[in-house]
Amino acid sequence: MSPTRLVGLDVARCVALLGMVATHVADDHGPDGRLAIGQWLPGGRASALFAVLAGVSLALMTGGRRPVAGRERAARSAGLAVRALLVAALGLLLGLADSGLAVILTYYGLLFLCGLAFVGLRAPAALALGAGWLVLAPVVSQVVRPELAPRGFDSPTFAQLADPGRLLGELALTGYYPVLPWLAYLLVGLGIGRLDLSRRAVQLGLAGAGAVLAALAVVGSRLLLARPGVAGGLLEELGRTGGAEELRRATEPSMYGGTPVGGSWDWLLVVAPHSSTPFDLAHTTGTALLVVGSCLLVVGLLGDVAERVVAIVFGAGTMTLTLYSLHVLLRTEALWPPDDDAFVPHALVLLAIGAGFVALGRRGPVERLVGAASDRVGDLVRR
Repeated sequence: MSPTRLVGLDVARCVALLGMVATHVADDHGPDGRLAIGQWLPGGRASALFAVLAGVSLALMTGGRRPVAGRERAARSAGLAVRALLVAALGLLLGLADSGLAVILTYYGLLFLCGLAFVGLRAPAALALGAGWLVLAPVVSQVVRPELAPRGFDSPTFAQLADPGRLLGELALTGYYPVLPWLAYLLVGLGIGRLDLSRRAVQLGLAGAGAVLAALAVVGSRLLLARPGVAGGLLEELGRTGGAEELRRATEPSMYGGTPVGGSWDWLLVVAPHSSTPFDLAHTTGTALLVVGSCLLVVGLLGDVAERVVAIVFGAGTMTLTLYSLHVLLRTEALWPPDDDAFVPHALVLLAIGAGFVALGRRGPVERLVGAASDRVGDLVRR
């Protein structure tokens, strides 16, 4: 591993990857009929962790604690723009596979591209902007989405390039991972990446602040939804009856990217997975901070030998683009016929590949190709 590489971040990326795999292949419900922990725990949180880590990576690739400026910023931004476009194109390509999954990569690429406008920010400004975005973007979404065409597909494909306006609306607001509200994750991650992540105090602060934020979001949401008539009114829009507990169960699996289009403003109070409300964004941002801080803290307490072992075991976190793409392909019947609760075999395959690449000191093939193109463009701008 590079002496400057933070293995704890690779562990966090691996956790995010495995969490997303779990939401795709783990059992949906337990013996009691309730949402299984393999769905409940990573639901909405794993993809948010990916997005926050994207912001951290963006910060680290543009100077870390001190943002680069001038020609160097232009060079790195140009290279990162190419990286973002290639990731988005890969997402469109994977959308053609009959996987049944909502592929995140096209959204991820556009999110990364939008984040380039903010790479000059230092930690306080990025974190403050992320906090404000978290509150205001869902309000904008609530107003604008009724004016847009409904989502066409779970996963965008090249065919949708024929109608770029609708595709952009889907990626920004109506899709499964809407970029406009999700930019809050990237901005918070950008702020985190501008901190000294090797410091124990910073790691503890991230974990502690994340736990508090996640808990406060849930408590605040439940208190507001418990007011007379609020939960019942929202359930009526779903054609159901009951109170706050029934509403929580109805929205617990996923809201598929956003609240009901044209629905009550009270929907902004829910904390359901993939609802993109202020409370959902706050809760999942908090859990992401908790994971990142905890991973950095635990790995930082290890000795050199133990850290090397962890780096290999969680090596999948160094090549999430390659392994996520492989996972999407493995969800097709041609490569891996559907099976009940296939999480363990899927996870073992991805972990084994990641461990092998790290043990041999190699980058993932997709990461290598995308990185080479990005570096080439950056060098051209520098010259």
